[in-house]
Amino acid sequence: MTEPAAPAAPNPSVETLRKIRAAETEAEERVAAARRLAEETLKRLKEETESVLAAARAEAEGERVHTVEEARARADREAAAIVADGERQAARLGSGDSIPSDRRAGILAAVLGDLGSK
Repeated sequence: MTEPAAPAAPNPSVETLRKIRAAETEAEERVAAARRLAEETLKRLKEETESVLAAARAEAEGERVHTVEEARARADREAAAIVADGERQAARLGSGDSIPSDRRAGILAAVLGDLGSK
């Protein structure tokens, strides 16, 4: 009888191909993991950026409102001062106090001339 043939040694080319395929699979898994990590990081950074921008917009709006309110208050004070000054001048002109009394007599004498003495 013939003896069974000894198991053939694995072909070195087949073994090399298996190693290459295993390395490719491992590399693909690492790339996929890195891609997921990058996408998660990008998403987190985008959310953080949007949050920071929203806070900055809210702060800027608050500062704008405050600045506008200050400008309005300043304009109201200036307008009140102008009106008060105009009222003082109108009152002074209406009472005749704008011309000193010693000059007023001289002006009246010059304008009225002889009519003022009769």
